[in-house]
Amino acid sequence: MQTILVTGGAGFIGANYIYYLLEHHPDVRVICVDVLTYAGNLSTLAEALKKPTFTFYKDDICDREAIFEIFEKEKPDCVVNFAAESHVDRSIDNPGVFLTTNILGTQVLMDACRKYDVARFHQVSTDEVYGDLPLDRPDLLFTEETPIQTSSPYSASKAAADLLVQAYHRTYGLPVTISRCSNNYGPWQFPEKLIPLMIANALHDKPLPVYGEGLNVRDWLYVDDHCRAIDLIIRNGTPGEVYNVGGHNEMRNIDIVRLICKALDKPEELITYVADRKGHDLRYAIDPTKIHEELGWLPETPFSEGIEKTISWYLENREWWETIISGEYRTYYEKMYGNR
Repeated sequence: MQTILVTGGAGFIGANYIYYLLEHHPDVRVICVDVLTYAGNLSTLAEALKKPTFTFYKDDICDREAIFEIFEKEKPDCVVNFAAESHVDRSIDNPGVFLTTNILGTQVLMDACRKYDVARFHQVSTDEVYGDLPLDRPDLLFTEETPIQTSSPYSASKAAADLLVQAYHRTYGLPVTISRCSNNYGPWQFPEKLIPLMIANALHDKPLPVYGEGLNVRDWLYVDDHCRAIDLIIRNGTPGEVYNVGGHNEMRNIDIVRLICKALDKPEELITYVADRKGHDLRYAIDPTKIHEELGWLPETPFSEGIEKTISWYLENREWWETIISGEYRTYYEKMYGNR
């Protein structure tokens, strides 16, 4: 039985990937490692914890001794690294924790992969390592050859990790792949990010804060499509290669917020324009030609369908995100594991 170790699996994309594996590859053992920071929520994995093929460890990827013990015990065949501090605003306020987790944590994982002869290490990265594109040049897209040019401590930490991953491949022959994705959306996303924040605030008739004039453009990718792309890369991707994973769906932030207002029958008067983020990237847009031509991947979920499914999920799972907002979710881990 193949064993895949997923780091950061109690977070948004990591949790969706775990559920993807459990559904599409029931013959695979899934090992999750997550330190459960504020954005890691064990209740997200409640259904996974019921599965005999799933195992959870509360550990920090920067803890070399703990990580090596897990590798010694579980003998993973593949490691998929989602573990990362990822909120740009938080990185501006406190860059140090981003550098520690996103760079040194990645190093610890790769050192363990080297020692235990892991067949594939996959680094989940971001299109933010490329910087941004001008709003008036819709013809320009990020390709895998686009130079790295970061704008925030978050994107700089992810770019540094990518370079380290490539160095481990060249220097040590570690079989690695890297994916750089556009903005994800879907179930289980922490309510500090744009789409769930706007949904939650709108449902509570709270102000909907929009940076600047809301003209910044993002390429939106439904999380299930991203999970499918990663699955293809770790199974069929070429070691040492980078694959861009994009949604082919560019939208301005303000249009996303207006769409959510309309879907929830809330007045646009809730929209509140706030001072722009420092170093705010103007536009992201990914060219996924390489992963399409080499692995046959294309996004399958139109934004109109994906955003409807996402809004419905947040309406149907209010207890999950309202508990997060209240802070009560932090007690969940103690309920589950406190007496073990």
